[in-house]
Amino acid sequence: MKTVKVVAAILQKDQDILIARRNYGDYSGRWEFPGGKVEEGETPEQALKREIEEELEEEISVGEYLMTREYDYPSFHLSMRCYFCTLLHPESRMRLSSHDSVRWIRVGDREPIDWIDADRAIYERAVQVLQQRGMAGRD
Repeated sequence: MKTVKVVAAILQKDQDILIARRNYGDYSGRWEFPGGKVEEGETPEQALKREIEEELEEEISVGEYLMTREYDYPSFHLSMRCYFCTLLHPESRMRLSSHDSVRWIRVGDREPIDWIDADRAIYERAVQVLQQRGMAGRD
């Protein structure tokens, strides 16, 4: 099975994180963390900065590595490196290309979200880490 290497940004603002609703492909209409494929010769951090510029027209600071999510989809194996990130210009207005909507959700919120399969576990891990640091509300 082919392995696809991607990166994802867990963009933080106060006690909120950004999620994006995909507007193309098999998973159109479902929510994910923004990011994308790592190109030949790029570091994951370089790829993440490039992808966020392409998808949201935003500059980010890539922070702490969170986890690598391994997931088998029917036609490929996903290997997704995830990083906590911040927007360099949080007052700017995002311009979406790969998504039709973005929203900030409160860390630990239990509202049902129609996640793309691999991303649900990333959200759960991010919440766990942020709660351990006292940066999010508890249930």
